[in-house]
Amino acid sequence: MIKKILLTLLGVCIVLGIWYRDLVRYGWMQGKGQLRILWNTKPVEQVLADPSFPDSLKRKIELIQEIKRYSVDSLGINPSKNYTTFYDQHGQPILWVVVASEKYRLVAKEWKFPVIGTFAYKGFFEHDRAREELESLKQQGFDTRLNEVSAWSTLGFFRDPILSSMLKRSEGQLAELIIHELTHGTLFVKDNLEYNENLADFIGEYGALKFLIQKYGANSPEALGYLDSKQYGEKYDEHILRGTRKLDSLYATYNPATPERVKEDTKWQLIDQIVETVDTLETRPPAGKPVTKKRRFNQQNLPNNAYFVGYKTYRQQQNRFRQEFEGKFNSNFNQYLAYLKKTYPSL
Repeated sequence: MIKKILLTLLGVCIVLGIWYRDLVRYGWMQGKGQLRILWNTKPVEQVLADPSFPDSLKRKIELIQEIKRYSVDSLGINPSKNYTTFYDQHGQPILWVVVASEKYRLVAKEWKFPVIGTFAYKGFFEHDRAREELESLKQQGFDTRLNEVSAWSTLGFFRDPILSSMLKRSEGQLAELIIHELTHGTLFVKDNLEYNENLADFIGEYGALKFLIQKYGANSPEALGYLDSKQYGEKYDEHILRGTRKLDSLYATYNPATPERVKEDTKWQLIDQIVETVDTLETRPPAGKPVTKKRRFNQQNLPNNAYFVGYKTYRQQQNRFRQEFEGKFNSNFNQYLAYLKKTYPSL
């Protein structure tokens, strides 16, 4: 009887392995990449005690510990053992993310994974594998984009390390990144990537500014410089999100009778217009004249739908969180985060 049960379970496992072979293969590849990194990390105490490690980078590692303490004590982020180890990338990227969208609709391609749910991107620790996925999606007719990733959260399944590339960031950017990723480990709603990323962005930016103000003062160059970068970032976000609405309206006019040539011409004309008008965005430093920021794209390198759906995923709900935080909770962040933890079930 036991032998029969074991044979039945083995048969089921074999069938599932064949049926979900691509998922099993991907999971093995990701697990191998994650373990390779975790195996080669060092405790931060060991790095800080290393006389050959630059003092300037040691200060950044100590700063990350300070940001962590602030996140837990002042923001209500859950304590964890994240960022207590260090991984040296030796100047090389280690993770790439593939994003895809339908060609004439701003609808992201989604991938389903056990336990953690549905994602509008797929990560790879091997660049060649990422390129293979990208080319496969292109052949299926998707608009695609490949991004290097500077950090990620394992949602508490592993101890997330400090990556050497993080130490190149300014204090404000570093605080924003660390608080963003710690937010994922505190609250992550299954099958709602847009909510998770928008929330982590909101908390990361809010927490970074508060951290800089507490550390240096509201009128310090560090706080004012960070505010300046956020001012332009918000203008750019609004501009791109307006562009997504225009693209949505354009794509709604397409029908089965619309010639492919007309779809292509009108799509790229509008995207070119969105990119061209980025030049109208300005930022005003604490002292001095407004400055027009450098453009991210040109006519030879226009973004496609995958870029715009990425913006919808990460930035579309920023005003919602800000209004809820200020209106319902009178800008009391601890109360707001406690409410979010209680309201939304997390992994």
